Amino acid sequence: MMHSRLLLISMAKLNKAFLSKNKLQEGLKGPVQGWDRLPEKVLQFGTGVLLRGLPDYFIDKANQEGVFNGRIVVVKSTDRGGIREFAEQDSLYTLHSKGIENGREVQRSRIISSISRVLTATEDWEKILHVAIKDELEVIISNTTEVGIVLDAKDDLKAKPPHSFPAKLTALLYKRFLHFQGNKNKGLVILPTELVSDNGVKLKEAIVGLSKIHDLGEDFIAWINQANHICNTLVDRIVPGKLSEEDRQREEQQLGYVDDLAILAEPFRLWAIESDSDEVKRVLSFARVDKGMVIVPNIGKLKELKLRLLNGSHTFSCGLALLCGFSTVKEAMRNEDFMLYIQHLLYEEIIPAISGEGISEAEACDFAETVIDRFSNPFLDHSWKSIGFNYTSKLQMRTVALIEKYARKKQAAPHYMALGFAAYLLFMKDVDDDESSLRDLWKAYDPDQLVDKILSEQKLWNADLSLIPGFAEAVKAQLQLLLNNPALEVIRRMSDIQNSNKRF
Repeated sequence: MMHSRLLLISMAKLNKAFLSKNKLQEGLKGPVQGWDRLPEKVLQFGTGVLLRGLPDYFIDKANQEGVFNGRIVVVKSTDRGGIREFAEQDSLYTLHSKGIENGREVQRSRIISSISRVLTATEDWEKILHVAIKDELEVIISNTTEVGIVLDAKDDLKAKPPHSFPAKLTALLYKRFLHFQGNKNKGLVILPTELVSDNGVKLKEAIVGLSKIHDLGEDFIAWINQANHICNTLVDRIVPGKLSEEDRQREEQQLGYVDDLAILAEPFRLWAIESDSDEVKRVLSFARVDKGMVIVPNIGKLKELKLRLLNGSHTFSCGLALLCGFSTVKEAMRNEDFMLYIQHLLYEEIIPAISGEGISEAEACDFAETVIDRFSNPFLDHSWKSIGFNYTSKLQMRTVALIEKYARKKQAAPHYMALGFAAYLLFMKDVDDDESSLRDLWKAYDPDQLVDKILSEQKLWNADLSLIPGFAEAVKAQLQLLLNNPALEVIRRMSDIQNSNKRF
């Protein structure tokens, strides 16, 4: 261990100087010639790992292929942490992509050189305003957390900087509007990636609202509406962030440099932009170089696939995995019986529930295959406890529609979903949950009564699940099995029953 530490200390840090003096390891993708002279076409709010592992990756890949040929100015909006590491490494970092793709293990690494510099909103606001009036600026990207797209009527647009992200953006756009005297050819493509539904619509509403509150004028509001494209987007990629210390040392010894900004991501990647504009497609030329980025007129189908197949199967299986004693998703997927449960849940119940309503069975099956790959990723420690956070509300949002659709289409109760629901009830027996009060209900009712009580709670589910034919009986039966048998044994019995009908 001491030898490894000394070796790392003696190695150079990844930056321009290192690249100018050293040849990269074979197979490691590095920057193209002239990368550090590419114009600054993108302004990005956020230094987080999701942005560095998704949009910044797509732009870097496009630059590698000579398509976009532009770099990103990143704005750090929060006071937490600094930007010293970015300065020391000239904003270069290594993206390690590790996981399962098409059923096979893959490991890839590349040096990302798409960021030109990182500025802090509190100290560099004038520089950021200067970027906003650059002629070559075309795109703004943001990820300022789910609460970032909120209109704060008390925010001061003249502050340096304004407090909220919508206010910062409004101030920048107004600066650009004045600088170019309302030229409609100087609008921007604005891509919020915050994990809220209709993020583009919400951001535009906030900008227009702030413009009215601060009397920026009807001409500016018309310019916002006519010259700019503020798009709804959907992002999906697990980017855990920094490597473990052991993995970091191994990678740095192999690559020959120290990288304090290196991050890990799964191979799967999706960035969907909602637009039917030819101008958006022209500006976002980097979308052409990777199948993981798509520009479509409506992202509703992709949202539904993600919500039901990925998030829905996670939620249905969470309590069951925890009852089985599994800590992480990858641990559960190594168990053949649990893997079969996930497959049956996806292919026998969720896919039939969502197919035929704008989603073909083939599309659903293709997405389900990526779900299996992602769940099985041996390099990610995805905790079941974190998946179970806000368990009741997640169950309502992600799974109730699936239960209803399956029962309506098949005229039968979904038994794998029922097992997942029963496992939720049993797991929550010892959890203090203000939403459902299940711990208290377990003390007041026997198991069958509990099922009837919980399923009929419309305030929890926005539906009366007790009215779905056969569902209450299926949940009661599975709950009794879980109460009297180890969870893995219950799963194994279900697999044995369905074994002859497997499609895998």
